Amino acid sequence: MIVVTGATGNIGRPLTQALAEAGHQVTAVSRHGAAVPNGVRHMVADLAEPATLKPALAGAKALFLLLSGDLHATGANPADIIGEAAAGGVRRVVLLSTQGVATRPYGQTRIAMRALEDTLRESGLEWAILRPGGFASNALWWADSVRTQQLVAAPFGDVGLPIIDPADIAAVSAACLVEDRHTGGVYELTGPEVITPRRQAEALAAALGSPVRFHELTRDEAKAAMTQSMPSELADDTLDILGSPSPAELRVSPDVQRVLGRAPRRFADWAARNVAAFR
Repeated sequence: MIVVTGATGNIGRPLTQALAEAGHQVTAVSRHGAAVPNGVRHMVADLAEPATLKPALAGAKALFLLLSGDLHATGANPADIIGEAAAGGVRRVVLLSTQGVATRPYGQTRIAMRALEDTLRESGLEWAILRPGGFASNALWWADSVRTQQLVAAPFGDVGLPIIDPADIAAVSAACLVEDRHTGGVYELTGPEVITPRRQAEALAAALGSPVRFHELTRDEAKAAMTQSMPSELADDTLDILGSPSPAELRVSPDVQRVLGRAPRRFADWAARNVAAFR
């Protein structure tokens, strides 16, 4: 049995599907009830309360650990999840970390994630750590304005990053969960090219077959929009990366190719697969 946390998200959904199609028994874990592929068991748990994972972990051999906002929840101790996994007989944990652990190690959330990485390394379990950069699916922030105004509004229109398709993160995660050769691996996951917001808008227009305008926001305008759904500190941190990426954050990593034997997908491929969200 393989347990997938965050099973209803942009990574968890394709990961659960891929594992099930490969014939693995899968338990999909999410905070609320959800539809899952045929043959997949679904269980509700709150990662901010690790003890709620016990029923899902019983008898499992591997765990995909995606913390999302649970890492920052008041009183949360995500290291306890690794303890629960070990106590439940789990042998392998694949942790979704973040590129920022290496490229910007001093932010509060990245210090916490680094500590969790260290806890996993010292746990005695088999492990792999995945460190993705920006996600192609962040373009879904623009879905409403593209549908209603044929408009993408974003800051730093001509500053790019090698964003990754979440489906590629899922594919790498699946390999790390089932293949022994990835034990002890730390993988930096990026897309195959640096792409700017302006070029993302062009890719969306090509996928839609209709024009999409690009409007460049000021940093203050972007922060005002972002702080409606995230803390101000996190908004500033994100804008720092988007506006002034470091050489390490601009680097196209070979790790997807190394794990999967193929190049990562381009943003245009993601846009074509997800075009319905923008219609």
